[in-house]
Amino acid sequence: MFPAGPPSYSLLRLPLLQLLLLVVQAVGRGLGRASPAGGPLEDVVIERYHIPRACPREVQMGDFVRYHYNGTFEDGKKFDSSYDRNTLVAIVVGVGRLITGMDRGLMGMCVNERRRLIVPPHLGYGSIGLAGLIPPDATLYFDVVLLDVWNKEDTVQVSILLRPPHCPRMVQDGDFVRYHYNGTLLDGTSFDTSYSRGGTYDTYVGSGWLIKGMDQGLLGMCPGERRKIIIPPFLAYGEKGYGTVIPPQASLVFHILLIDVHNPKDTVQLETLELPAGCVRRAVAGDFMRYHYNGSLMDGTLFDSSYSRNHTYNTYIGQGYIIPGMDQGLQGTCVGERRRITIPPHLAYGENGTGDKIPGSAVLIFNVHVIDFHNPADVVEIKTLSRPSETCNETSKLGDFVRYHYNCSLLDGTQLFTSHDYGAPQEATLGANKVIEGLDTGLQGMCVGERRQLIVPPHLAHGENGARGVPGSAVLRFEVELVSREDGLPTGYLFVWHEDPPANLFEDMDLNKDGEVPPEEFSTFIKAQVSEGKGRLMPGQDPEKTIGDMFQNQDRNQDGKITVEELKLKSDEDQERVHEEL
Repeated sequence: MFPAGPPSYSLLRLPLLQLLLLVVQAVGRGLGRASPAGGPLEDVVIERYHIPRACPREVQMGDFVRYHYNGTFEDGKKFDSSYDRNTLVAIVVGVGRLITGMDRGLMGMCVNERRRLIVPPHLGYGSIGLAGLIPPDATLYFDVVLLDVWNKEDTVQVSILLRPPHCPRMVQDGDFVRYHYNGTLLDGTSFDTSYSRGGTYDTYVGSGWLIKGMDQGLLGMCPGERRKIIIPPFLAYGEKGYGTVIPPQASLVFHILLIDVHNPKDTVQLETLELPAGCVRRAVAGDFMRYHYNGSLMDGTLFDSSYSRNHTYNTYIGQGYIIPGMDQGLQGTCVGERRRITIPPHLAYGENGTGDKIPGSAVLIFNVHVIDFHNPADVVEIKTLSRPSETCNETSKLGDFVRYHYNCSLLDGTQLFTSHDYGAPQEATLGANKVIEGLDTGLQGMCVGERRQLIVPPHLAHGENGARGVPGSAVLRFEVELVSREDGLPTGYLFVWHEDPPANLFEDMDLNKDGEVPPEEFSTFIKAQVSEGKGRLMPGQDPEKTIGDMFQNQDRNQDGKITVEELKLKSDEDQERVHEEL
């Protein structure tokens, strides 16, 4: 596009003969030369030897026209030509500024039509002629091509070629627009195009930055719309034209594709596309969010997508880590919500844009799907789904050995793991760092048979890095059912007595009374205590391994047998250690 202001160059003077063509009327009214049939011509002979397929308007009296011509005599000798001067004739038709024969010959012409006119003397320069150029009673032959036609009553003509089904807003005065265009004269001659420069034309509408006709023609356009705009010269570059590419008094034709539009006063526009039922929490500044998005320009051009990377975009919101418009647009969302966020450039990447995909002053549209969010201060959310009907007197606690079934998923419903795949409950000792901290916490205080839903934030799960099958910074949802619970053992104990141990422990353990206890006797004795309910081993461990570990602890000299001097209860060992420290 060119600026609205006029260029600084002077209009060329018209040659003498053209001035005479504009002013001189036929003086003589005598008969002219013979017609092709042998008699004198009474009127202009018009041969339309090229008629364009499309003819939106025809020349009428009072129209302003621009045309080229060659003028010859009957013998073919040229007496004048606008081509030789490289200057079109630009004049009003039918008001006495042309010879009568030319006035009549131009009527009804279409742009790009070519005519051959035979003008008899009485409709040309008559019996007087034009001294030195056109003899008296000369029949004139003109070859004319019409390049432009307009009228002072014309307005801007707008034709909508394509309108998108979705129109978020229309251009108004004061808006900033980005558009592509092809600019031609009315005869199709191209004078400028934005496509050749590889960038849109960016400007304010209705603020004097554009020619008046373009200001008018852009009003009401939608992003993605295509228009054809025809502008008469008095609403374009007028009598002076512009440089060497737009002649004086030229009508202009623009084919426009509107890329986007915004106003400096615009704020972020939000549109909820899908809102899941049961939204109990909405994102606020300071939350950490994982979301998918498709990012496009206002005309639909995709510039980025998290889906193409098969990975969510993870960030804090409301803390300046992302563009201000996205910071605003993500607040108030629910987990699972789909939202369209339209961000004006002053809340996105501004006048400069970024990279090679987001141009300067571009409006950005993000279609966002919120996967999950949490706050670093979050704790485990526990919701009881069901409790057993019988009275529950004991609940799980730290140190207990528990068996439980679970289903683990992301907040968007993506299933990650389930104990049902293994055909047996999961086992863990609470507080023994065998499961993630949030699950350990959520399993405490449960009754056998109780079902719970646990929402575990990532800092109590697998953190920023995630784990096998678990994305980084993912909030996890567990549905757990406590299958069984056993009291745990004090820290450091492998076996505890339910009552006082035998007074003569070594003698009872020495089954063959040979003064030493090998592994077989030790194992037989411990298993008997367990089966009789006199004591219990650490739950959740292989009994054989536990008993083996106990034997190794008592076999102080590691000679494969325990003597009376070696055998000590852990409580006695702890007491001795206290005395040693004292």
